[in-house]
Amino acid sequence: MAEELCCTKKVSYIWKLQFDHRGVQTDTLFIFNMNESWVLSHQMKLTAMFFTSIFLAVASADILQNPDFELPPSNWKENPTSPLFPLDANSTIPGWTFEGAVEYATVGEDISLPRKGHAILLGQDGKINQTFTAKGDTVQFLMTFTLAIVGQNCNSNASLVVSAPDSSAQFSFSGKYGKKLWEVYCHQIGSWGDGDSINLVLQSQAIDADTNSTCWPVVDNLLLSTIGTLNQDKVNLLPNGGFEFGPSFLEFTNDGVLLDSEPSLIESALQQWTVMGTVKYIDSNGYFVPEGKSAVELVSGVSAGVQTAKELSKESSYDLEFMLGDANDSCTGDFTVGVLAGSTVQNFTIQSDGTGSAKKFSLAFKASEPSPTIISFQSYTTKQREDGVFCGPVIDAVILHSSRGHISRLNGASLIALLFIALLKMRELQ
Repeated sequence: MAEELCCTKKVSYIWKLQFDHRGVQTDTLFIFNMNESWVLSHQMKLTAMFFTSIFLAVASADILQNPDFELPPSNWKENPTSPLFPLDANSTIPGWTFEGAVEYATVGEDISLPRKGHAILLGQDGKINQTFTAKGDTVQFLMTFTLAIVGQNCNSNASLVVSAPDSSAQFSFSGKYGKKLWEVYCHQIGSWGDGDSINLVLQSQAIDADTNSTCWPVVDNLLLSTIGTLNQDKVNLLPNGGFEFGPSFLEFTNDGVLLDSEPSLIESALQQWTVMGTVKYIDSNGYFVPEGKSAVELVSGVSAGVQTAKELSKESSYDLEFMLGDANDSCTGDFTVGVLAGSTVQNFTIQSDGTGSAKKFSLAFKASEPSPTIISFQSYTTKQREDGVFCGPVIDAVILHSSRGHISRLNGASLIALLFIALLKMRELQ
């Protein structure tokens, strides 16, 4: 909670910035007759408390050295006739070591990336790695990155393998989820803290024996971010029901972040949710988001979805609320999503004109064995835009609460009384 206070001589106005279960700001104005100087003295304390809690929930930092490869190899010389510079035994890349066929790439007509600059191409048996140190409490490390390919008329695209001590994942440029020759992905590489040393490795993996007809991966814009433990609030039994905690977005592109299938809640880059198929993590800067800043678009067609699990009281009744919409990305037609809550299954359909809209739905169910209770959203339709790009329904604002425990809205007098008591309690603790 953060509060901004402004006062006159007779009346103190407290503008209370509340943040709901999704981290979305809601504003309430309270009026008090109280000592002006005392109220103002608590402004900085309350603000500090708010920013501390946000920092503990989500913190990002430039942890890697030379993550965008703009510091060139030691012996690099720009060649106007070729965008690729092969590295050899005399080459060193600031912050990185390398093995195998690795080339320093310059963005241009032959190599497309979100912004001008440089990248790394991993050829046959190509590998780069960097070791960094985790500081502070144990947190999850997520890596957002750009993946592209170089070459035309290839028989196959080599994959990029991202690995760390706790994980390994394979990524391939698909070209199905956008018209550009690059895609943005994210992967949770693991959880560390308190001085742990982590060796991050990126390497190519060919799937065709004929390497001469293989398009090799180009990687750029590595962004490491960290996320701590998410606390459940009293309104929503599902932490991260609004999908506000997930991959970091690259600031120079609004194309969203692709998340490939990940069956583990612990290892998923989308906090507290597993991923089925491929989904796109979208933000309100580039897409229509029903609530807050982020949402999930189910893009890979039938069976794409997200799933979570929650320990619930057996035989108790619950209500599941959610928003279903489109991302304002010209994806049109009927969207059907199957929703599973325990043993209750129901399909929900909206008609999209592709211009950004959403509708709120709810599902009542009773918790039963086995425990924990599975809650999932799964697309039952495969959609493509007129240009062939795959797209789909948007899921957001998922709220789970007990049917017996609806949170009633307090009236103004009750809210004022509660806040007054809280402020008096803080004064006693001075």
